[in-house]
Amino acid sequence: MAAITASLFVFLTTELMPIGLLTPLSESLEVSVGAAGLMVTAQGVAAGLGVPFIVAWTRRVDRRRLLTALLAVLAVGNLVTSIAPNYPLILGTRLIMGFASGVFWAIGVSMAMRIVPEKHANRAAAVVMSGISIATVVGIPLGTLLESAGDWRTTFMIWAGLSALVFLAVAFTIPSLPSANAVSVREVFELPVKNVQLRVVLVMVVFFVLGHFAAYTFVRPYLEESTSATVGFITVVLIVFGIGGAIGNFIGGQTVNKSLRGSFVAGGLLLIAALVMLLTIGTNDVGVIAAMSLWGVAFGVVQLSQINMTLAAAPETFEAAMSLNTMAYNTCIALGALIGGLFADHTGVTSVVRLGIVLVALAVVLRATTGRRTAPTG
Repeated sequence: MAAITASLFVFLTTELMPIGLLTPLSESLEVSVGAAGLMVTAQGVAAGLGVPFIVAWTRRVDRRRLLTALLAVLAVGNLVTSIAPNYPLILGTRLIMGFASGVFWAIGVSMAMRIVPEKHANRAAAVVMSGISIATVVGIPLGTLLESAGDWRTTFMIWAGLSALVFLAVAFTIPSLPSANAVSVREVFELPVKNVQLRVVLVMVVFFVLGHFAAYTFVRPYLEESTSATVGFITVVLIVFGIGGAIGNFIGGQTVNKSLRGSFVAGGLLLIAALVMLLTIGTNDVGVIAAMSLWGVAFGVVQLSQINMTLAAAPETFEAAMSLNTMAYNTCIALGALIGGLFADHTGVTSVVRLGIVLVALAVVLRATTGRRTAPTG
C-alpha cells in the first residue's frame, strides 16, 4: 500500500510540479506564463488520450511489472527534463511521461483494492488517494522551495531520484498481480454507451476537472498579481491547500459510503465558495489562507467522491472504467491548463478564477439533478 501511495505521489508531483514553478520556468525558457503552463497540458493530453488503449493492450501483463515499467519511464523523463537544453524537448518528454502517468491512474487504485480484503477495498482507495494530499502538502511546495534555493532543474533532478527509489520499492514489495477484469479497446469505449450512470459520472468529471485546474494551475501568477505574494508565502499557501486536501480526503472517506451524491455536491459547493472567497477577500494574507484552506478541503472530498462514483457505476469493469475516468480527468487537466493559459494571457489571471467557478458549478448542477440511482442499460 505504501509503495502504491508513493507511486501516486511521484506521478502527481511530476505532473503538477510546473504549477509551483511557472514564473521561473517561463523566465528561464523565455516563454510566456501561458506557454509554460503547456508543460502541464502536454502531460495531461498524453495521459488522457493514450490510457484506454495502453490499458487494453497490456491487459494480459502482470500489474506489478507494468507499474515498474511506468516508474522507469517517469524516472528517465524527470532526468531528461532536468538537463533538457530547450523548451520543445521538455514538451516532448512530458508527452511521453504522460502516457505512463495515465496508465498508473487507471491501474493504481485497483491494484491497492486488490491487495487487501474486499471489505477494506474502499478504505484502501482512500489511503492511496492520500498520496494526492502528500503531493500537495509536501511535494509541490518542496519543489517550489528547492527552486528558490537552486533552480527548477535541480527540482526535476531530485524527482528523478525519488522516482527511481519508488521503482525499487514497487519491484521488491508488491506481489504478483495478474491483470483482472481488463477488456479490449472496443469494450472499453462501449462502456459509457451502455452504462448511463458511468456516462453521467464522466461528464461531471469533465466539468469539475476543467474548473479546478483552470484556476489552480495559475494560483502563483494570480497571487503574485493580486497580493504581491513572495515565493515563501506561495509555498505556505500550497502547503495549506494540501493540508486542506488531506482533511477533505479524510472527511470524504467517512461520507462517501453514507451519501455519495451528497458528498460530491457538498464538496463542489465548498470549492465554489473557496474561489469566490479568493476573489473577494483574497487581497490579504489571511483571506488567501482561508480561501485556499477551504479549496483544499473541497478538492479532497470531490476527488474521492468521483473515484467512488466510478467504482459504483462499473464495479465489474472497474479498471476499464478507471481508464475512461483517467482519460477524461487528464485530458481536462490539459485543457484546463490550456484554456486557463489563454484566459490568463488575454484577459488576466483573475478571469481564470471566475472560469473555474462557472465550470465547477456545472458539475454540481449535473450531479444534483441526476437520479440517485441510474442503472446501466444494455
